[in-house]
Amino acid sequence: MGSFMQAFTLPDFYMPYPARLNPNLESTRAHSMAWAREMGMLDAPKPDGGVVWDEDALARMDYALMCAYTHPDCDGPTLDLITDWYVWVFFFDDHFLEQFKYSRDLVGAREYLDQLERFMTREGETPPEPSNPAEAGLADLWARTVPAMSADWRERFITSTHNLMVESMWELNNINIGRIPNPIEYIQMRRRVGGAPWSANLVEFTSAAEVPDRFARTRQYEVLTDAFSDAVHLRNDLFSYQREVQEEGENSNAVLVFEKFFDIGTQDAAELVNDLLTSRVQQFENTALVEVPAVLLTEQATPDEQARFAGYVKGLQDWQSGGHEWHARSSRYMNEGAITETPTVLGGPNGLGTAGITPGRLGLKVRTRQHSHTPFRPVGHLPLPDFHMPYPVRTSPHIDASREYLVGWGRDMGFYGSVPGVEAGGVWDEHRLRITDLAHCAAMIHPDSDLDELNLSSAWLTWGTYADDYYPIVYGASRNLLGAKTSVDRLRLFMPLDMGDVPEPTDPIERGLADLWPRTAASMPLSARTQFRAGVVSMLDSWLWELFNQAENRVPDPVDYVEMRRRTFGSDLTVGLARIPHWNTIPEEIYQTRVMRELETAAMDYACFVNDLFSYQKEIEFEGEVHNLVLVIESFLGVDRWQARDITADLMTARMKQFEHILANDYPVLFDEFQLDEEARTMLIAYADGLKYWMSGILEWHRKCARYTEAELRRDQNPSALLPTGLGTSAAWRKPLRV
Repeated sequence: MGSFMQAFTLPDFYMPYPARLNPNLESTRAHSMAWAREMGMLDAPKPDGGVVWDEDALARMDYALMCAYTHPDCDGPTLDLITDWYVWVFFFDDHFLEQFKYSRDLVGAREYLDQLERFMTREGETPPEPSNPAEAGLADLWARTVPAMSADWRERFITSTHNLMVESMWELNNINIGRIPNPIEYIQMRRRVGGAPWSANLVEFTSAAEVPDRFARTRQYEVLTDAFSDAVHLRNDLFSYQREVQEEGENSNAVLVFEKFFDIGTQDAAELVNDLLTSRVQQFENTALVEVPAVLLTEQATPDEQARFAGYVKGLQDWQSGGHEWHARSSRYMNEGAITETPTVLGGPNGLGTAGITPGRLGLKVRTRQHSHTPFRPVGHLPLPDFHMPYPVRTSPHIDASREYLVGWGRDMGFYGSVPGVEAGGVWDEHRLRITDLAHCAAMIHPDSDLDELNLSSAWLTWGTYADDYYPIVYGASRNLLGAKTSVDRLRLFMPLDMGDVPEPTDPIERGLADLWPRTAASMPLSARTQFRAGVVSMLDSWLWELFNQAENRVPDPVDYVEMRRRTFGSDLTVGLARIPHWNTIPEEIYQTRVMRELETAAMDYACFVNDLFSYQKEIEFEGEVHNLVLVIESFLGVDRWQARDITADLMTARMKQFEHILANDYPVLFDEFQLDEEARTMLIAYADGLKYWMSGILEWHRKCARYTEAELRRDQNPSALLPTGLGTSAAWRKPLRV
């Protein structure tokens, strides 16, 4: 395809790993053609005549070449099997679209997908007889693959395969109504429908590197897999934009999403997508080189576990580089100029071996911006725009009683006293607790609660906010990361699932959790208690993530920031509390659906971004923070704080409108799909109402709370009141501290 026909000029890609080719390519090409023919994929009819694929079409797509690039080290039989998996998934995608994309037969599409899922059997289950090539292929592949893997891996693989099949409906629905998703929704949903998490599962198989289940539940595994997946999808979007968007009318493409959201041209959108791709690859590298060794050490991984985790990382690297090479060579994609040995910028080095040394290919722009932030720069008050908030504020009549309760509770927990490392003045005093006024926040989040319930909710919010201030002051300034890790590990001991004995509390954080845990969890069934505890642990671990980034002076990758911000804000804990009344009525599988996860995360992001806007001056100027979306956008896009503020507000609006869209369009479909009874429907509607109160209440609390006002921030600048003492803390006396 000539360059004059291309929608945009491909950007310089950051690709730090070399592509290699599996030597078994030719035998696998012959095998995959024969296998596709045997499964019936080469004569499967289209509804309007013709066939979905024929031999020429499959040969041109050359999935054997893709797999030979993405799995360069596996043996011949394994390459045959992995190529069969990719032949199947691409056939499924094309067959599904031919059957249902043009007919808009959503009922038939759902029945097709439900039947296909029955071929992903667990131990002791028997699949039905296949009735089409997609079912025949899946039945064959399942029998050849899963016996070699553990039951834990099988569950992960069932989930990822389910997502890429079922979420095809999301794409169809958006096409039907001409809806282009917002950027955050797109990244999240692309993981479910795009297939890269599924590919990552298969990397464990082909590399003989199944990650042990205890590590597959860690942040490090999740971030590696998600960063890999996002990079694969964003790369594919750049290469496939012309075919998908301009020729086929698709609207699920990051370049198009960025064009519409940022109101920019196609070339600029492509460059921005490539910057995000670079950031995700560098997030992968940082996780692999910094975070994975740390978790292997702290969890005392065996040599075999270390080798398997390392094999998984290497397998993902091979897939990334091989996938890029395949896109650059495949006739399926726009790739004019993708294979070049000529530098694309002037002024760089030249001569033998320097062709690939350009800022884009080295990823310098993204990396430099992430590490060049100057802490504590004066930014002044940030005027805020109007916010899209369609829901009213309601307030509990018990607010005044709860306010006074909190003052006494904070005193009992030791919030006003000195703590180790902050000998003079403590972290808070009674004034700080009163002006923060978290009883007001709780009274709007839970307007219908009785006094005991409101007191408990107010205490949780106060404990979390105090702890959010405590960790940077006690451990951040001195860079005492080991002390912070020890503290977080101890806190887990105060949440026993059997409600047994706990250690003697040694500080206000432990004392507060020791009080809150039995009051909250004792009446829960074990499953709900386990889930709620996971939400608290998620928040605890996120505080360590912040401290480690602070120590590196590293502005987070935008995607990692948004996802971790939900944890640092305590969103999982909030959702866990909100689900308590439903534990015996709403099946857990409901909460794992796209509809519920998108509803919850849209609400979470709105609330988190409200906080980032109101706390911008507090965090950037007075605390030297790097964890604020306005700053993350400034850094990533290279814009000033005013533009970053407006983009943050636009993201809030987009997430709120998505929330409204889900309630109006997807909620009724979910009710019918799962055949929920009237009680369950009523509870889910009430749950959504609770999220509305949460968003409107948090916005109103920020508007009325004195915590973020400049006058209060200036009051807290007394240098002798809150500075840490002891060995290694002298540097804190030369710069402001987070308070």
